Amino acid sequence: MEIETICIHGNNKRYDTTGAICVPIFASATFAHPGVGQSTGFDYSRIQNPTREHLEQTVASLEGGAGAVAFSSGMGAASALMELFSSGDHIVASDDLYGGTYHLFEKISAKNGVTFSYADTTSGLAKAITPATKAIFIETPTNPMMQVIDIAAVAEIAKKHGLLLIVDNTFLTPYFQRPLSLGADIVLHSGTKYLGGHNDALAGVLVAKDEDICQHLRLIAKMTGAVLSPFDSYLIIRGIKTLAVRMERQQETAKKVANWLAEQKEVSTVHYIGLESHPSYEISLRQSKGFGGMISFSLYDEETAIKVLEHVKIIQYAESLGGVESLITYPTHQTHKDIPEDIRIARGIDSKLLRLSIGLESASDLISDLQQALEA
Repeated sequence: MEIETICIHGNNKRYDTTGAICVPIFASATFAHPGVGQSTGFDYSRIQNPTREHLEQTVASLEGGAGAVAFSSGMGAASALMELFSSGDHIVASDDLYGGTYHLFEKISAKNGVTFSYADTTSGLAKAITPATKAIFIETPTNPMMQVIDIAAVAEIAKKHGLLLIVDNTFLTPYFQRPLSLGADIVLHSGTKYLGGHNDALAGVLVAKDEDICQHLRLIAKMTGAVLSPFDSYLIIRGIKTLAVRMERQQETAKKVANWLAEQKEVSTVHYIGLESHPSYEISLRQSKGFGGMISFSLYDEETAIKVLEHVKIIQYAESLGGVESLITYPTHQTHKDIPEDIRIARGIDSKLLRLSIGLESASDLISDLQQALEA
């Protein structure tokens, strides 16, 4: 099936006999056994639930993976991922990461004896590998600087050294980018964002190419317990049904807004991977079929950045991204505030940088909103 059809029909499995078009919300913590030593396939919802199973199989199909495991948040998924590693293991990560991921690595995983190195290019990732390295972790596009990393090139490095390649695919989703087909082993999603798409549910998903890794992740989910609830599973299933049309529309609007921003005298730099001026535009064309709806842009001074945040009316000043409502974020004070200032500044995340998640509003209304905020 084409990806648009998978978004709507998922695994196409019927879980009841009523003919319900939508997957039911199985709000049951436990399931009765037909007899001793017998099971319906569902025993206890921490282990598996029919609604969550439908979501997991849908996302696994979209990404082309052997299986998926859904968690109560993106950070829940990232935390479970780290349970694959042991004290003394080393992970090489791209240096432009979501602040929550960086904080998890440095404050939780490091406490448990896992060490990390951060590198900014494909060659830098290779140079950071040590005998203790077990995995390479990348985001692409990166949050918030919108750098694009060549997944296939990094996969070659990972394969050469016998390492797992983990890719955070939150920004582009499997609709625009499928890292497993490019050589990745595990894909991470904050399902809160584009998969859910309506700013009304928290979720995280891990998708594995290999069934053995998937079984290990299922065991981790079972024992740590941060699994996605039936109701939130339903909300993410509902969101995925419109993923294709949302991603196309948000991208279309993002291109218009990015081009407009690039012409404004108050704006010094626009980071949007769909602009031909983006340094990794050709890599994007090669490894993805779209550019998404995320834009970061820098103003010439901090005062203008704050003015925009405080005067937008349609666009809302809030954390998160990927929903139908356009949101603007101040990374240095919000998503990346836990990263030490010197590291933030070195990566370009300063007091003049704003991150914009394009929603489904009219492009002209969003541009008018930004214009009046700049002129306020």
